[in-house]
Amino acid sequence: MKTSMSRRDFLKGSLAATGLTIAVSVSPLGYRLVNASQAKGALKGFKPNVWYEITPNNIVTTVIGSSEMGQGAHTALSMIIADELEADWKQVRVKQGPAAKEYINPHPTLQLQITVQSSSVRMFYEPLRKAAAAGRVMLVKAAAARWGVAESECEASKGTVTHKKSSRKSTYGELCLEAAKLKVPQDAPLKKEADFRYIGKPMARLDTPAKVKGTAVYGLDVSVPDMHYAVFARPPAYGAKPVSFDEKAALQVKGVVKVVPAPMGIAVCAKSLDAAWKGRKALDAKWDKGILPQMDNDFIEKTLMEELDKPGSKAMEKGDANKALEGAAKKIKSTYYVPYVAHTLMEPINCTAYVRKDQCDVWAPTQGQTVAQLVAGEVSGLPPEKVNIHTTYMGCGLGRRATPDFVAEAAIASKVTGKPVKVVWTREEDIKQDRFRSATCQRVEAGLDGQGQLIGWYHKAVAGSIMKDIAPQAIKDGVDIMSLWGLVDVPVSPDGNRILYEVPNLCIEFLISGLPMPVDPWRSVQNGPNAFVTECFIDEVAHAAGKDPLQFRLALLKESKGAQRVLQVAADKAGWGKPLPKGQGRGIAQHHCFGTDVAAVAEVSVNEKDGHIKVNRMVLAVDCGLAVNPDGVEAQIQGGVINALSTALKEEVRFANGGVKSANFNDYDVLRMSEVPDIEVHLVKGNDKMGGIGEPGVPPTAPAVANAFFNATGVRIRRIPLTSKVVLEALKKT
Repeated sequence: MKTSMSRRDFLKGSLAATGLTIAVSVSPLGYRLVNASQAKGALKGFKPNVWYEITPNNIVTTVIGSSEMGQGAHTALSMIIADELEADWKQVRVKQGPAAKEYINPHPTLQLQITVQSSSVRMFYEPLRKAAAAGRVMLVKAAAARWGVAESECEASKGTVTHKKSSRKSTYGELCLEAAKLKVPQDAPLKKEADFRYIGKPMARLDTPAKVKGTAVYGLDVSVPDMHYAVFARPPAYGAKPVSFDEKAALQVKGVVKVVPAPMGIAVCAKSLDAAWKGRKALDAKWDKGILPQMDNDFIEKTLMEELDKPGSKAMEKGDANKALEGAAKKIKSTYYVPYVAHTLMEPINCTAYVRKDQCDVWAPTQGQTVAQLVAGEVSGLPPEKVNIHTTYMGCGLGRRATPDFVAEAAIASKVTGKPVKVVWTREEDIKQDRFRSATCQRVEAGLDGQGQLIGWYHKAVAGSIMKDIAPQAIKDGVDIMSLWGLVDVPVSPDGNRILYEVPNLCIEFLISGLPMPVDPWRSVQNGPNAFVTECFIDEVAHAAGKDPLQFRLALLKESKGAQRVLQVAADKAGWGKPLPKGQGRGIAQHHCFGTDVAAVAEVSVNEKDGHIKVNRMVLAVDCGLAVNPDGVEAQIQGGVINALSTALKEEVRFANGGVKSANFNDYDVLRMSEVPDIEVHLVKGNDKMGGIGEPGVPPTAPAVANAFFNATGVRIRRIPLTSKVVLEALKKT
């Protein structure tokens, strides 16, 4: 029995889905709408495609394939359907779609059913509008046939079709069964933007009532008949192998039914969670020292610094950076360090699976239905179509829940016990066994001519490889493009990622770190650490040139109108240039990722006696094109800022003895509610294309704070988190 499957293997399999003609989605063959109402037996409602259904009780149920992890995707995508369908929002309900090819994300770098890269709304915007427009046309056609009138004399509005001449009306519920018998039009006309009823207007979240009432089902809420539990004894150090464990003692614990060695540790399966925990304790697993028993934080930083001096691979080159730097009138050179950061999801990792001979059911808070289905199929020995993925709400995702390791664990435990099994991680496991945002060490050098113009930029980065476990074949000549997001554009990406600033001579090199920690995307992937480096360094260069940091940036972004817009709006709203009291500072930063431009201005106070930094105010300007739900956009930017502030001021994984020392919030500090500043979000609609919104608020936040610290103190700190210890050491050196 195979009990594990690498991300590489299941993604290799999933990529075979690329190019399929799927119901109401993008493919090389365009759009194809299929009337799902007629798929199975007698008609019960109107379901012209997989995205929504109208039933005789006049309820419109949207079926969303993207995961809802608090980002508001279910509401925004339902708004698109309801608007183009001309549904009455009061009659709209939403439910999570299953794992199915119809819900594959059409983003060209994905082609999976997966909720990542801030892609759900922008990628499904057009397909959902076309799907909903088809339904609207069919309902009008059904009403016209009922009344024996021309379709042009009928109008759909808020869930009702009206015959304008006679004022006759029929609700969608009354028309749905007749409409279900009609052929689905392939090119139904779309509404004009000026006629939007819901899109672009603040709308209440559809998932809020269930969450407030406590009826929303998260992964930890799942309960099925005869459910068992499994926990794992896990290696405390990277590469550690089990030396001994007492299976007999664990099985003597009341309720424990099975002890199973597995690739990720030793599973203890029991009839209750408490029994599983007690069984794991009785197991008394002993491990060897692993592959790097001397590894701690000092070792990690020293290693990354040493790797920075090793030859790297050229990721991008324009002009001749070395020649420009040699002839520069002034040179600026700095080295930056960003540590490993954990996801610390509010809902710890969990999954429930039930493997039978001919079917497998998985209940999971997952961001990646396709990969979950594939890995559960690999473990169970069943084809993907026999694996049902029931996606629950999730208490945060941040990219961590796109990796299906927890699905494999539940499937393994279920297969060996023959029971439905829920795997539950503790908070300690959640941190110690996390796949982190990679640490990075980066060296940057810039050259100015005699007029203070930036003429050359050399940039070298060392970081862990995200792609090595996903698709190592995508690593070309030693360059992991995903680890370089924010520094180098992604090939075939529709996001239009801007490559740094407009510098005539530019060279970017990259080296994959040899450290053993597994790394994953963390809200904004590596855009966050990479933007911290570039936006702090451009501030240094502006200061060296004797120029205002805002004006210096604007002059280097003449071809990036979106960046110029958000920079100017953020600066104006924050009162850029206005004096602040002594001990306070103001800093600015900008970044473009996932098709969206964001600029941030931070205002901070610095207590030079105790080294405490207080962020008083954050002002952000955002250009994501059309904002489907402005309230959702504002909330996502605020959430991204809070995440980024936490990493800027507090978060750093502690390592010792070759493994993770951090275990819980007592030794892995995060931002508290009382520490959250006033956050202003200003929407700027300039981009023609729609950009993503879940992640772009992260990258400019930390550099804006670091630049504000410099503005307040005149001292540069080239590392985060900006803890009191780090601040006092920096102030002492000056």
